Amino acid sequence: MDLVEVSPGATPPVCRVMDFGKFIYEKAKKEREAKKTQTKIELKEIRLRPKTNVAHRDFKVDDARRWLSQGHKVRVTVKFRGREMDYPEIALEDLKEIAQDLSDIATIEVAPQMEGRTMLVVLVPAKGTVKKKEKSEQAEVKSEAEV
Repeated sequence: MDLVEVSPGATPPVCRVMDFGKFIYEKAKKEREAKKTQTKIELKEIRLRPKTNVAHRDFKVDDARRWLSQGHKVRVTVKFRGREMDYPEIALEDLKEIAQDLSDIATIEVAPQMEGRTMLVVLVPAKGTVKKKEKSEQAEVKSEAEV
């Protein structure tokens, strides 16, 4: 094997001899570590109708509150059937009330809009609310461990 002579001032050719299996293993290990630290934001959905009564709507709003506190996005859809399409203001009022109920932990990402026979709004967790929840849960775990 001949050696390449390099003149002074010229950059030498760069080549690295390495264990390819070890390289692939370390690359996969870094990807696994990166995957652990990333957070996935899921989109949960609540489906209503214009005639849904307040009690049933409140159950669903409680679910949305729980999801938002966990850091998920929530899509609230109101589906119209038949002649219900003639009164979209009923659904709009419902969506505004839901957004108002959740305004302490959520902000509106997509304003109420019609898509075919459905009206929807997308809510996202407000900044800081998710972290506070996680810190309080960690404090509870520590206090239980001390007892």
